[in-house]
Amino acid sequence: MSIEVSTMVAEGSKMVTGYGDGLFRFGDASVTGSILMFPEAVYAWNVTSVDDITVDSFAPIIEAADTVEILLLGMGNRLTRVPMEWRRALKEHGIVIEPMDTGAACRTYNVLLSEGRRVAAAIIAV
Repeated sequence: MSIEVSTMVAEGSKMVTGYGDGLFRFGDASVTGSILMFPEAVYAWNVTSVDDITVDSFAPIIEAADTVEILLLGMGNRLTRVPMEWRRALKEHGIVIEPMDTGAACRTYNVLLSEGRRVAAAIIAV
């Protein structure tokens, strides 16, 4: 089932307009599979479940640490505890990780982006 998300447009920013059935939509564009989102770009993320995630999975986020203060982690349909190793690795670079289900991560990302926050998201496709 595909879900539509409210579109509060921030000029030049990538916002999620829909998700589900293994893909994410951004206006007329879409990406199949899990994603890493930054305000200016969306990248494929080679993760299909929480079990696939390692500290190295966050390397692109850490590389952008000067522009990211909050990382939303969309964990699919099921929220699980985030390992302290992940929290520590990100915190060393001034990034706080906020785990939530994929739908909440999409909605929260759009809200924080519209507020001008320094946000990124790592979201598992559902």
